[in-house]
Amino acid sequence: MTTCRLCGSADLLSVVDLGATPPCERFLTAEQLDEPEPTYPLHLRVCTGCYLAQLPPLITPEETFTEYAYFSSYSDSWVAHARAFVAGAVDRLGLGRDAFVVEVASNDGYLLRHVVERGIRCLGIEPAVNVGAAARERGVPTLTAFLTPKTGAAVRAEHGPADLVVANNVYAHIPDVVGFTKGLRALVADDGWVSIEVQHLLTLIEGNQFDTIYHEHFQYYTVASARRALASGGLTLVDVERLPTHGGSIRLWARPAEAARGAAPSDRMAALLDEEKAAGLHEPSGYAGFAARVARVRRDLLRFLIDAAEQGRTVAGYGAPGKGNTLLNFCGVRPDLLPYTVDRNPYKHGRYTPGARIPILPPERLAADRPDYVLVLPWNLREELTAQLSYVREWGGRLVFPIPTLEVIA
Repeated sequence: MTTCRLCGSADLLSVVDLGATPPCERFLTAEQLDEPEPTYPLHLRVCTGCYLAQLPPLITPEETFTEYAYFSSYSDSWVAHARAFVAGAVDRLGLGRDAFVVEVASNDGYLLRHVVERGIRCLGIEPAVNVGAAARERGVPTLTAFLTPKTGAAVRAEHGPADLVVANNVYAHIPDVVGFTKGLRALVADDGWVSIEVQHLLTLIEGNQFDTIYHEHFQYYTVASARRALASGGLTLVDVERLPTHGGSIRLWARPAEAARGAAPSDRMAALLDEEKAAGLHEPSGYAGFAARVARVRRDLLRFLIDAAEQGRTVAGYGAPGKGNTLLNFCGVRPDLLPYTVDRNPYKHGRYTPGARIPILPPERLAADRPDYVLVLPWNLREELTAQLSYVREWGGRLVFPIPTLEVIA
């Protein structure tokens, strides 16, 4: 990558180089274990022109999202988060039964099912065939497509303009950020709203959340860089909410530039911009030292797993999220140190994690084996999973959280 995908600047600063790994959602079948497995560099850089943090587009969204292993509805807390968002958006925007809501990257209908329950007309746009089919089975109308300006215009022509367009945890997944933003503008009514949830680069840096860097995340946003990206497609950022999801996210509220003309940014948007500036993220200094803190996590995790093995203690994993695969591959963890992990998603059972090739089993295996330690890979769901895994204490087992620093809890 030689130029910024947003502003075209050639001044790109290295933030952290995680080596070369396979795409994090390419879980392997047993038959694929003897086949070559392609890997791609995972090197995060930040543009010193617009401060968009980004990975080179080495794989295409079509390669990742045509069939996808992540089903949102398997996270109870995420479904509850979506339900609360729908209730809040309906109240904030005054959405009635005559409204129209579109969600881009609607996954298995985890969010729009709450819109359907309210009798509000809606449509999901989801590129993954398998998860889109799951949404339709739940009664959520879903179009199998990637969002482009052409797709947005076609949906608008067939269904009318959307009063609200939702794009949760997808704005980082599209290398053509300008074209995708223009697609959002094509969908939304001239007086409508766009709501986007995306991980906040500020919390990624401060929380040492390097495992959320993976190939399907092409860029990582501050409020400042998100404002520039939205403007590239004719949208104006007017408000920002801070969210606890995914270790620390932001919800961006944008409107067509015409509708937002003359409106001042909200107080909380201004406050977050000030916080980013104070952390140095609007200049190169804010990114110094991150790579060293990342390397410390690798040393600590490997030391813990090696010590456990030498002491004859057993360790199993919990979860097989994309972020876990970045962690396992960067740290060089293999089945000799982590014999298996478990996951609630049946799609992953009997498969193996990419790169590390750790078997993925049903959650019931934990109670059967009673390991001494359970390494929790989706650390961002800490509260939810600590409650779900409370039974591990029955045999004296302990939970291990690797991020932001290694922590073993009773």
